[in-house]
Amino acid sequence: MDHRYFDFAALPSDDRYKILSGCILPRPIALVTTRGRDGHANAAPFSFFGVLDHDPAIVALGIGAHPDGRRKDTVRNIHETGEFMVHIPDLALARAVEIAATPVDYGVDELALAMLDHERGKAIGSPRIIAAPVAMECVLHTTVPVSNTRDILIGKVSGLFIRAQAVNERLHVDPAQIDAIGRLGGRTYCTTRDLFAAPRI
Repeated sequence: MDHRYFDFAALPSDDRYKILSGCILPRPIALVTTRGRDGHANAAPFSFFGVLDHDPAIVALGIGAHPDGRRKDTVRNIHETGEFMVHIPDLALARAVEIAATPVDYGVDELALAMLDHERGKAIGSPRIIAAPVAMECVLHTTVPVSNTRDILIGKVSGLFIRAQAVNERLHVDPAQIDAIGRLGGRTYCTTRDLFAAPRI
């Protein structure tokens, strides 16, 4: 089977993004909510996201800057307050994810734009989207500025909300009840509904 090789040192940034985002898939989506120091709410989705550890519980967000180099509101708010809420959106929230991704001016409430009901977190002040099947309360652990255009924000999960019917007494999570969506390349998404089991060897 033939393969093409790409020398990333010779590829422009936009082309590296297209290749990476088209190959590393499906990517889980973090629908992140924060509050600024002035109290205004913000919501934005990020698919450069993953869980890195369980002890301590650590998640990481890769957040790019605006085209003009300004840090996004999510980064600004997390640095101001030291906290953020990560939601795992389900298929029913797919439209809201796209609305929250729309570029708007600083201070515009994406939760209101997407008509997402929310309430204050239990241990942090960031909003919790009530319809999301999973919401993780996170406190900022470390910021890694990997370039002039992207930061990696590492958060420690201090608490987690999950739909009651999605987890049993043994703490096994039912993926059908989460119904998570994933990000592919471009504007394409996928579901986690087509499942198979691989027997452990």
